Amino acid sequence: MKLSVILPIYNENATLAPLFARLVPVLEQVVSDWEIIAIDDGSQDASMKTLQALRRQLPQLRVIKFSRNFGKEAALAAGLQAAMGARVLIMDSDLQHPPELILEMMEVQCQGADVVYGVRGSRQTESWVRRLCGPLFYRVFSRAAEVPIPINGSDFRLLSRRCVDALNALPERVRFMKGLYAWVGYRQKAVYYDVEARRSGSSKWSLLRLFGYAWSGIVSFSVIPLRVWSLIGSGIAGLSVLYAVWITLETLLFGRDLPGYATLAVAIFFLGGLQLISIGVLGEYIARIFAETKQRPLFVIEERHGFEDLD
Repeated sequence: MKLSVILPIYNENATLAPLFARLVPVLEQVVSDWEIIAIDDGSQDASMKTLQALRRQLPQLRVIKFSRNFGKEAALAAGLQAAMGARVLIMDSDLQHPPELILEMMEVQCQGADVVYGVRGSRQTESWVRRLCGPLFYRVFSRAAEVPIPINGSDFRLLSRRCVDALNALPERVRFMKGLYAWVGYRQKAVYYDVEARRSGSSKWSLLRLFGYAWSGIVSFSVIPLRVWSLIGSGIAGLSVLYAVWITLETLLFGRDLPGYATLAVAIFFLGGLQLISIGVLGEYIARIFAETKQRPLFVIEERHGFEDLD
């Protein structure tokens, strides 16, 4: 059965040669029929030139070049749509996903799993902030979302054809792939690996961008944020009623006239802040509705190489 390997690439020119030097021998060992689909997600370095040079040596390499940077989720979607294999492997191009693990993943899938996903056994190469916040996000997401995702699960995955077809059938444009892998279901098994240190460059994911990605995932798969603010609103309304009753009793029973200017100011600022936050949460959901109704494509392809036999 043919194996398709999807490589999303963004400014990874320095790692491409060592990546292919490790990946190709592994593929030749585990399968007789394979292809590599590299998606250049608007790289600003020489990644595209390196891919073109590699294509002259590897006829199994197919390349898709985006017209600009559309993001990793869009690159994964393009790769899944282009993949022809009965099995599809997704891995990063920075060598933090060890190609040597592919053999073990294939063996686990042969035991009946539709999805074999890599789980980071060690995150010592990452900053302490990411080591702390990463597992916390997975726990929060699994409690809030309709489907849980494995703690420290990565995009390093081997998918069956029916799982790929199910993912390709999903029409949504605001995508959180880790959640979608879990949503489609099927039998899933984990394999563990240690994250290797980057050979060159730095991660494209800043702390702020990671927070935005995590928030996007929660909003995409859960309505808990809306329900939380409904509960907060109900609680504040109840406290306001109790406070009004207290003021009335104070005035009627003891004749005390409470000035309350400071209390009133604090209450106005507090409630105003809560309202702005709740409007922001509501706006996130409205923005997703707006993005879906525009029906824009996930990506725009500028160049395709190696697909001549399919066109």
